[in-house]
Parts: sequence; C-alpha cells; structure tokens
Amino acid sequence: MLHHHGHIPPESVPLLLQKPANVLFVFDDLDQCKQSLDPSVHTLCSDPSQAASVSCLVASLLHGSLLKGAAFVVAARPTGSLTCLSGTKVEVLGFLKPQREAYFNGFFTDPAAANKARIHMERTLGFYDICTSPRFCWTVSSVYKSLMDAGAKLPETLSQLYVDILVHLVQTLSLNKACNRDLMLALGKMASHCVLDQHLSCTKEEMDSFGFQQFLTSVGVFLEVDVDQSDGRVFSFYSNLMQEFLLAVSFFLDKSMSEGVEKMLVKHNSRAKFLDLFLSGLSEPLQRRPLEILLGELNSDRIMDFNRWFKSSSEATLKGFYKDKHYHCFHLLHQAQNESLVKEIITPSARIGISYGDLSLQDCAALNYVVTCLGELEQLNLYRTRNLTEGQAEMLAPTMSLSHKISLSDSSLSTGAVPHLASALSRGLTKELNLSHTRLGDEKFKILCAGLRDCKLHTLILLVCRLTEAICEDLVSVLTSGTSQLCVLDMRFNEIGDQGFTKLCKALQSPLCKLQELQVQSCKLTAASMEALSGALCSGQSELRKVNLTQNAIGERGVEALCKSLQNPLCKLKSLNFFDSELTGACCPHFMEALMLEHCSLSELDLSVNDLGQEGALLLCQALRRPGCPIEKLSLKRCELTQSVFKALSTVLTSGTSQLKSLDVGINAVGDQGVKHLWDAVAQPICLLEELDVEMTGLTDACVEDLCAAIRASKTLKSLELRNNSLTNTSVPALVQVMQDSHNMLEMNLKYNDFGEEAFNMLDECEKIIY
Repeated sequence: MLHHHGHIPPESVPLLLQKPANVLFVFDDLDQCKQSLDPSVHTLCSDPSQAASVSCLVASLLHGSLLKGAAFVVAARPTGSLTCLSGTKVEVLGFLKPQREAYFNGFFTDPAAANKARIHMERTLGFYDICTSPRFCWTVSSVYKSLMDAGAKLPETLSQLYVDILVHLVQTLSLNKACNRDLMLALGKMASHCVLDQHLSCTKEEMDSFGFQQFLTSVGVFLEVDVDQSDGRVFSFYSNLMQEFLLAVSFFLDKSMSEGVEKMLVKHNSRAKFLDLFLSGLSEPLQRRPLEILLGELNSDRIMDFNRWFKSSSEATLKGFYKDKHYHCFHLLHQAQNESLVKEIITPSARIGISYGDLSLQDCAALNYVVTCLGELEQLNLYRTRNLTEGQAEMLAPTMSLSHKISLSDSSLSTGAVPHLASALSRGLTKELNLSHTRLGDEKFKILCAGLRDCKLHTLILLVCRLTEAICEDLVSVLTSGTSQLCVLDMRFNEIGDQGFTKLCKALQSPLCKLQELQVQSCKLTAASMEALSGALCSGQSELRKVNLTQNAIGERGVEALCKSLQNPLCKLKSLNFFDSELTGACCPHFMEALMLEHCSLSELDLSVNDLGQEGALLLCQALRRPGCPIEKLSLKRCELTQSVFKALSTVLTSGTSQLKSLDVGINAVGDQGVKHLWDAVAQPICLLEELDVEMTGLTDACVEDLCAAIRASKTLKSLELRNNSLTNTSVPALVQVMQDSHNMLEMNLKYNDFGEEAFNMLDECEKIIY
C-alpha cells in the first residue's frame, strides 16, 4: 500500500495494524480483477509481514484472515465472479424517475425548459439502464441545454444524442477537417483495442501506435488521463458508450475496405453491446450529416456494405422464431429512424405475430417505433408476459392501439398497466383482445371497462380471469353503452354464478347490445338463471346466435326454460352447447317439441356427455326426421346410445329431408354392428354428411369393408374420426387405398388404434391420414 498509494503517510501503518477495526477498505471495480478471490484456491495468510501474491492478499483481507475486524466496501457490477463474498449486498439503483426529475429541475433554471428536457429524455432514452447514471443525466442535460439555447431539435435516439455530443467535443478543439478525421481514426483504433483485449486503459506507447502523437494535448476532451503505478500516463474512455460510438464512427471514416461490416461485427459484437446500433444510426444521411461537416464524408462503400448486411440479416431474422433476434432487428430500425426502411424490411413474410412476451422497456420502445412506421399490426402477441408493468404498457400503448388483435394470454398485468390498455383500446383499431389465464380479477377488470365502452372491440376472451358476480354490472354497462361493438364474449371458467349471469341477460334484452356469441362454460350456473336467458332470447332484441353452457348444472328444468325460447319465433339462436350439463333422457321431449316447430332456427346442438339413453335419443331422432328440421351439426358423444339409436340416426340421414352435415356419436359402445347402420347411410347418395366421429365405438377390422364402401360411394364425406378403436395392421392397406382414391375425403384420424410399427410406413404413404 505504501508503495502504490503515495497519499498514505508511513506513520499511519502501525495504527492500522494495531486497530484494524478502525479501518475501512474500499475496493472499486473489483469485478475487473482477473485473479480468483475464492478462498478455496488460496492459502490465506494472517501475518501482515508475510510475502504473498496480490490476489492472495486481497482474498485474505476480504475473507477475514488478515487484519481481522477491518471493514470493507466492494463496488462491482453484477457478476458471478464475486459469489464467494459474504456480507450485506446493496443494489445501487442510481437515478430513477423521481431523482431524474429533481436533477433536471436543478440543472435548468427555467422550469419550463427543465420539464421539456425531462419529458423528452424519458420518452426517447428513459428506457435505457444508463439513464440511472448521474453522469449520463449530466451529459444529457448539458447537450439538451446547448441545443435548446441554439433553437435546435433534440435527439430522438441514442445515436443522435452521441452525434450531438461528438460534434460538440470536436468543435471545442478548433482543428481542421483533416486533423479531426485523423483524431477520430486514432480514437477508433484505441476503442477497438480496448474492446477486443478488454483493456480499461492504454499506455503512452500504445497511444503512439494508434496515431495519437500529434493529439496528446487534445485527447483530454475525449479521454480520462491518469498516472499508473510506475508514474506513467494511462488513457481511458469516460464511458463504454462513447468508446463504442467512436469505434462505429471510425469504421465508417476508414477509406480502406480491408474488413467488411459482417467480419468487423463478429469480431467486436460479443463485447460491444451498442456497436451495430450506432452503425445503424450513422448509416442514415440525415443523422450523420452534422459529423460529416466536421470530419468530411464517411466511406460510402462501407455504408452500402452495412445496408446490404442489415437488409439480408433482417430478412432472415424476421422469418425465424427467435424473439430476441426480432427485438434486436427492431432496435437497429429504431436507431436508423427511417420509415421507408422499416416498410422495406418488415415484409408480409416477416413473422411479426410470434410471441413477444417479457419485452424490456428498450424492446417496447423499438417495437413501438416499428409499428408506428407500419401504421398497423395484424396481431400483437404478448403471450406469457410475466409482469406487464405500468411503464411497459405506457410505452406500448401506441402499438396496442394500432393492433387489430392483442393477445395477453397466460400473462400477468400490473394494476398500473390496465389504464394504458384501456386507453389504447378506446382510441385504437383493436378488434380482438385475449386475456385468457391472466388472473385479472374484478378490480383490474373494472378499470379495463372504461376502455371497453367506446372501442372497436369485436371479440373479448376472458377465459380463467378470476372474475366474479361483482363485475357483471360493469359488463352490462359496457354492453349497453351504445358505443360498444362487442359481438363475442368468452367468460369460460369464471365463477359469476346465477346472479351475475342474470344481470348479463338483462343486457341481452337491450337494443344497444350487439352480442352474438356467449361462452359461459363452467361459470357455476344452474337452472335458476335459465329463465333469464330464455327471456332475453324471446325479447326480440337479442342478437345472440351462439351460447355455450358446457359444464354447468342446467338439468331438466333449465332445458325446459330454454326450449321454450327455441319455440319462440323471435329467438335467433343458431348454436346451443349443453356438453356435460347434467341432462338426462327426461330433457329430450323438450328438445323434440322445440325442433318439431317450423320456426325453430337452431342448426347446431351439442348434448355430449349427458346420460340421454336410448329412449331420449330416439325422441330426438323423431324430431330430426321432420322435413325442414334445421339441425346441421349434432354431437351426442358419450350419451349412452344403443344400436337402436344408431339405426334411427341412419334413417334420419337417408330420409331425404335431413340437413345433417356433421355427426359426433363417439364413445358409445355399439360395436361394428351399430356403426354399420351409419356406413350404410353414408353410402346413400341422399346422405349429406360431411363429418362423422365414431371414436371409441368398439370398431374392429370387421367393419373396414363397409367403411371403405361408404367412403367410395359418398360424394360429401370429408372427415372421419376413428380414434381409440381396435383396428389392426390388417386394415391398413385398404384404408390407405381408399383414402388415396377418394377425391372428397380430406382427413381420417386413426390415432390410438392397435397398429404395430410395421403399419406406420404404409400409413405415411397417405398425407390425409393422421395416426
């Protein structure tokens, strides 16, 4: 210490050794230490007079074996190399928004100027980590003040800021253009050396080799000059950012083409985070023009080389699925500030719809710039954003307002983010918003409703959002606002209960409500709220065409109430889903009564996973045979159907009056004999069936001859579901052949049958077969 630090008086050393508890050691930039400080790799010393290596001395001090009781402060950037240290860890946050505001207010004497400068910085630079640095805030304030005093435009990007900084620094030297250029080239060589060799500083000899001989009296403007341990001068850059910017400037200044941009970036990029961003900014004529006035024109060949590289690499990047590479491309475009370049690079083949979950603030700013240049975005996919903060939502608000679809499924939104989403919806183009699995909750949804009342939203998906009855009044207010365009509302798996649903049904009776599709699967509904739904459907005001009541305890009483509405000529319902809704055969007379009426408009009915049994199902078949029965799609999966029911369904399909095009009778154990009735029906030219699902009905190889005959004879059948049956390798040649020969069949699903591996090669021969 006495040898290397001349300011320590020799007489203080005995005091230090006698009372180490009075001593505080400060280790700054300890992460730059190249040697390991892990105690396991050293024999720690305890005697201050013992000779030891520097790394051993430092490790012995930090781990308490040398000068026991001494205190330490270690200042370092986050790094894994110091994990061996124990003690209290403090994260230095620097200037956050409130501190930056106070700083700008202190720097500028005019409050209006301070406010203008601060707002501009937060908008254009506030998303960079470097804004937490007081030194950077001083730099920005100084540049802004100079520009504002001159009536000049403030920089929009980091590249533009550093152009302004460099112009100011060069002007202070009052050198001619040739000298300015030579100085920049020398600084560029030094910057490259520091980046590649990870040197923080350079010696006088190294500076001479870079071409600084005539500039050593001027470099203090750009470099920090210190005295090293041997009393020689060492030179270092004030910041890594300026180091990288000067490297970019010197690359474009160099008249030689000894090294192309791609090679140069590969060489430097792993250690120079902003280098290609600065190159992108400098590649644009308007942005580099202030520098060219002082330095002369940059190398046009190198700029063209960069532009070629940028366009080709961006095209490849944006066709891929790596979101981090997409983000980096957006950052390059943001620095370039060229709207026509954005439109040239973001072509229809670019996969901009991939998930952009967990964007940083910097990423949000870059994406926002790109989308603003494009004017609109088909889909903003923020799937699995772990925490959409208020700052991110505020930054993304213009992008959200320009997006036709927004997906935030499996995401978490902070309370502060919701008002910005609501505001974007109210003034934007968004037609579809997906908030599935966001755990939104009642409080945040109520905030969102402010934007839902006056927006272009057509579809709102709220699947599993932890909503309750408490939000239903707000939802009614949205639906009856007169400005809401909402047509599709997906409320599945939210426990709104009968009381909440009854409130929603009041909205359905309003002539202002435009809702056409309502999904309320597993919403804790019972028969008690079906009267309210029936009343809405019969009101003559409801536009509802599709209702999904899956997995609610509807029962016979609920079915009876809804079937009354189906009999009403004012009811416009087309699709009704009662999947797993506690129905029995006793419900079927009500369905029969409704379907027998001429003005019934229902075309899709799903009664799957209900114990209808033979008697109930036969009553349904009776209604289906009525001339003019509108049912086109019928699902009776796992309804305890028998062979007699399958025979009755065959009669329906060949009646000449049936409109049935899709039939699902899977998971009914009727075997080959039962399903044979359907094969016979499909073979008839009068049958209109296009989709047939006989999954898990007990089919064996014995059915294949009838199955193939039906496919060959049918002119309409397109899709056949045969999963989970007992077909074996024996059936495969016939099934492959019939699918290859058929012109109308598009798909046959044979998954989970009893095929051996030897059958898979044959199945591969037909692309229309899934197995």
